[in-house]
Amino acid sequence: MKKRLLGRNGPEVSAIGLGCMSFAGFYGATSREESFATLDAAWEAGIDFLDTAELYGAGLSETIIGDWQKARGQRFKIATKGGIVLGAPRGTNDNSEEHIRASVEGSLKRLGVESVELYYIHRRDWSIPIETVTETLETLREEGLIGAFGYSEISPASLRLAATVAHVAAVQSEYSLWTRQPELGMIRACAELGTAFVPFSPLGRGILGDTDLDPHSFKDTDFRKPNPRFIGRNFAHNMDHVRALRAFAHDRGWTTAATAVAWTLDQGDHLIPIPGTRSPEHLRDWIGAAEIAFSDDDRAELARIMPPGWAMGDRYSYQQLMGIERYC
Repeated sequence: MKKRLLGRNGPEVSAIGLGCMSFAGFYGATSREESFATLDAAWEAGIDFLDTAELYGAGLSETIIGDWQKARGQRFKIATKGGIVLGAPRGTNDNSEEHIRASVEGSLKRLGVESVELYYIHRRDWSIPIETVTETLETLREEGLIGAFGYSEISPASLRLAATVAHVAAVQSEYSLWTRQPELGMIRACAELGTAFVPFSPLGRGILGDTDLDPHSFKDTDFRKPNPRFIGRNFAHNMDHVRALRAFAHDRGWTTAATAVAWTLDQGDHLIPIPGTRSPEHLRDWIGAAEIAFSDDDRAELARIMPPGWAMGDRYSYQQLMGIERYC
């Protein structure tokens, strides 16, 4: 597995990480055994960078990772997130020093480690200036509880403000062939500031694969159930483009998922995508993405098949948008 720097100060991590939200059942039922098998497959494939959060199953994802590390005697490089108030209505965020410190300490306990490589503010608390939040994070870094810090789903302007206080190692946002907003300033800002850009959902929440999804089969608890892109006419329109992407990938001997992840890697050396899965089989569909090299003709064809703005429907429902910093 190739390596990339997690921000200008490192450390080096696998060019592709593993998103661990699925371990908490956001996309359907899973089990501890299946999660362990997925972590085994990731480790064997050379993935050494995991992304999780306090929110995922109210600590369940972190607990599974901590238990795996203890059982296997291995140690991933870990990014986790906090700042959302568990059990409160959606959009209730607390970025105060007291809350963030307690969240970090809870995450470390569940993960069974003394420090994590990266800690994100999961969602902004608009009552506290981002410069003040950055001061809190820098204090935690100086104390050794976190190796570096970042933010999830913020704007380029907020990143630049935070960077006036201390170096921001990473910004995490949704980015894929069907979600392109970060091209409107964030990817460039990260490159200028020496900040890693970490695309989550590079597989479009599962749509950019070789198997048709059936939105009618989504459980009420499935994160995609209320998502506009998976509903009715929107979904039918979007699948026309996905099928064209599949044909492109298969003509070249690639899986669709690997092609989609490779596209994010191709957007800059400072991008570290974190596709998520709860299945070793699905992980193997995209693990070869780092070995794919696009020609200029490939890039032109991908731009024709999936130009910016091709996807029908917003990437989130109105309720899911709460806490997201929108721009442009």
